Amino acid sequence: MGARLYVISGPSGVGKSTIAHAILDKFKDSIVYSISMTTRPIRYGEQDGREYKFTTVEEFEKLIGQNAFVEHAKVHDNYYGTPREQIENAVSRGINVLLDIDTRGAQNIKKNYPDAVLIFIAPPSIEELRQRLFKRHTDSEDVIEKRIHNAIQEIEMSSKYDYIVKNTDLDQAVGECEGIIEDNMKKGR
Repeated sequence: MGARLYVISGPSGVGKSTIAHAILDKFKDSIVYSISMTTRPIRYGEQDGREYKFTTVEEFEKLIGQNAFVEHAKVHDNYYGTPREQIENAVSRGINVLLDIDTRGAQNIKKNYPDAVLIFIAPPSIEELRQRLFKRHTDSEDVIEKRIHNAIQEIEMSSKYDYIVKNTDLDQAVGECEGIIEDNMKKGR
């Protein structure tokens, strides 16, 4: 079967990045992280090429026209996309890929890569999610409310995923995700 794509999705503030980093630490010899491209402004502490490849709207739209993404979407008024070349290079070399993308992107990945494994990270509750977003101190109240509105829509899409992991306890959620990936890697051989 070869290399597989593992997709993690979920609302902003649910812990996707933390879970993704834990997965990459555990499977460092057998899985690589797909770095998405975005037009959103870089946040404090982020580094271009580490969390995201940051670019302009003009450049992103040019790349869309060149079919350079396996999936892309406009989310929270910014473009996000997964560079096609990055995915195809890894898969052709037999390397598993972990993607941290939104629900629409995940469905596009599943369409293009039917054996991709989709994992949805769900918050314990919308209220808990709202508190987490406020504690991050990275967004205004308006942006947080927009993220909450989008979170409700994303949670409704979770039924289209292979697995749903509720992040009530981070260590437990990490363990569940690692177990899902481990089981699927064994099946993939």
